[in-house]
Amino acid sequence: MPRASFRLSVNFPHNGPPEHARHQRHPSLAMPGHPHSPSHTHRVNCLKQMFLYQLHLSFTKCYSNSLTQELPPTILYRLTPINHRILVQNLQKAEMSGLSEQRLDKLDVAALTPLTPEVISRQATINIGTIGHVAHGKSTLVKSISGVQTVRFKNELRRNITIKLGYANAKIYRCNKCPNLMKYKSLGSGNPDAPKCNVPGCDGTLALKRHVSFVDCPGHDILMATMLNGAAVMDAALLLIAGNESCPQPQTSEHLAAIEIMKLKHIIILQNKIDLVKEAQAKEQHGQIVDFVKGTIAESAPVVPISAQLRYNIEVINEYICSQIPVPKRDFISPPRLIVIRSFDVNRPGCEVDDLNGGVAGGSILQGVLKRGQEIEVRPGIVSKDDQGKLKCMPIRSEVLSLKAEKNELEYAVPGGLIGVGTLIDPTICRADRLVGQVLGEVGQLPPVYTELEISYYLLRRLLGVRTEGDKKAAKVQKLSKNEVLMVNIGSLSTGGRVLAVKADLAKIALTQPVCTEDGERIALSRRVEKHWRLIGWGQIRKGVKIALDTDNE
Repeated sequence: MPRASFRLSVNFPHNGPPEHARHQRHPSLAMPGHPHSPSHTHRVNCLKQMFLYQLHLSFTKCYSNSLTQELPPTILYRLTPINHRILVQNLQKAEMSGLSEQRLDKLDVAALTPLTPEVISRQATINIGTIGHVAHGKSTLVKSISGVQTVRFKNELRRNITIKLGYANAKIYRCNKCPNLMKYKSLGSGNPDAPKCNVPGCDGTLALKRHVSFVDCPGHDILMATMLNGAAVMDAALLLIAGNESCPQPQTSEHLAAIEIMKLKHIIILQNKIDLVKEAQAKEQHGQIVDFVKGTIAESAPVVPISAQLRYNIEVINEYICSQIPVPKRDFISPPRLIVIRSFDVNRPGCEVDDLNGGVAGGSILQGVLKRGQEIEVRPGIVSKDDQGKLKCMPIRSEVLSLKAEKNELEYAVPGGLIGVGTLIDPTICRADRLVGQVLGEVGQLPPVYTELEISYYLLRRLLGVRTEGDKKAAKVQKLSKNEVLMVNIGSLSTGGRVLAVKADLAKIALTQPVCTEDGERIALSRRVEKHWRLIGWGQIRKGVKIALDTDNE
């Protein structure tokens, strides 16, 4: 029977399905020949009746809770692919009804703040990164807070590690009636702004306090460049340390140094997997953590014992996020500028030409307000070489077709939080993160594009993330040398850089890829050590060699 012709209809009163279906239990599924086995046709009919009754109950509950409507005593359901899709869409719209409305015709940029109801209702306004050693529970923590599984790709699921940057949004609420330890709750980004408390026996109302984007960074040593790309958009960080391992592990110290380079001031340390150790071992490791962070930017950070898997102390994390991590001051007035950390082709294989969509760029707005329908450009854009072999860049111009924060539709987007920008750009240019490292913004208002940079740099005293077994000379970071090849992280771009000249604490670096940036930007420097890139220091851009943009063919 073709799928499109699958159609069932049934009339049920509120008191349940027919008697013969209601009283049929497991024997209805017995194998033929069993003494309780009915005929095949009878079993199929019973299953249909029970299925439709369960559907009736779930829809009754959904409608009565979401739309506060009483259903008539008799309901006719016709299950066809089209009707089912329309019903699901209507239910999704009903769930979205608790969000504040955004209207471009009423937008007053000067009056916007990160806590404006129209903003915080639909879009996250702060980015928090999860950092730490591999398998210490970063992705599990994000799922416990937001309900979103950030490990999505096939090779990630097969190896059970994070490889690409993961993203998830969550709303944090405060209940007006729950006791102190249970006041703070976290729900998904699409939930209403003032839902009822979900604790049994509590009839309180939740007040929205924060809307957070989590940047889930990989902890494996070979993925340090990916972690540095994620650090470019972080406002704060959650440093996870597994309670069943000694502290510090290699990438624990390397990630802490990375966020110190990026000048992140707000850090919360989470002692995870506390359910796997005894009290004495947990207290001993707590002392190791305190000694480890002494003298670092995380010295005064709170240490919270948790179990991300069992959701122990998740409410405490929510409270600390609201009390310890302030919403940063944002610039809403300047021309919009978004740093691209992901890009996608959302079209499915075999899609009809008329149904094709443009590419999607994902990232975080650094300044300004990006509006739907606005003309934008992406720099450096398409990079190629001229007849003389010199690099040239052609910025990509397009229009903002749509703005989304997870499933929340936006009319405009503000700094903070991760958003997706639907464009008219050729999807082949956006597929597989090909736009990562580029900058999106208002036409003619983006920074220049550089091919060479002059930086003032600072090196770490010793290598991090490497076990040197007491060899102090091997652990020491050596000075930069001429013609040495480094990995340079500028914003969300990871590119190679050859050292052209070194003098005292100044260096001139020729980049493999051109970068859209500005003077004063902080960059991270990594060196190849034992076949892996290791963080060795950071720098600040003083000036550079700009490249002319090819605007004739835009």
